[in-house]
Amino acid sequence: MKIQGYGVNAINPYKNQQLKTTEVQKNSLNFKDQLEISTQAKDLQGVKSYETERTDRVAELKAQIQNGTYQVDSTKLAQDLLNYFRR
Repeated sequence: MKIQGYGVNAINPYKNQQLKTTEVQKNSLNFKDQLEISTQAKDLQGVKSYETERTDRVAELKAQIQNGTYQVDSTKLAQDLLNYFRR
């Protein structure tokens, strides 16, 4: 007497795990990456204009120093020094 397939199904747990991972991979392909820029970051993008203004001012000061036309405002310099050292 030969009993075939009694209580034993042809189930391979490793195969089931592989099927689950492939399903997850297929589902994850539908998602796309997304980037949101905050308002603070958008405000910081305005810094580039500040940099160009700053480089223009530095170039102007260099030209004045080379020409000998640069004059220091002594009262403003003294006030800024006092403010700096009082911190």
